Amino acid sequence: MKIIQNSALLLVFALIVIVSGCNQGGRQPQINVAEIIADTTFVNVFYFRIKQRCETCNAVAAVARNTVETAFADNEKVRYIEIENSQKSNYPLLEKYEVMWNALIITKNNDAVDITQRAFLNAVNNAQFVENIIIEEVNKRL
Repeated sequence: MKIIQNSALLLVFALIVIVSGCNQGGRQPQINVAEIIADTTFVNVFYFRIKQRCETCNAVAAVARNTVETAFADNEKVRYIEIENSQKSNYPLLEKYEVMWNALIITKNNDAVDITQRAFLNAVNNAQFVENIIIEEVNKRL
């Protein structure tokens, strides 16, 4: 019986370590959601995220951020914006794009494309594929 209790405690401890390893901590700067929605001149690469993030979540965010920062470094009308889903101030964007979980969405005005599935399937092992999709979709909106 004592072995079962020790095993259960070890399992709980392991789960806590795994789950806490997905959290990136840190705070994002406050985002003016009304301003983002009202400004139709920008191409936005939105990465919607929850507080707890796994390796794939981090990879999607990194690929999206790096792609915007490198491929569109000279274009001030393209921006990467990370949105934390749990912040109430971000709810209008979550509703507008019907996001409930993690998502990678590229928008300009009301022209939006959700590339979440392709990004999450490829970000860890084929980042170049995700980068190419982001560049293609952003260019369609410029």
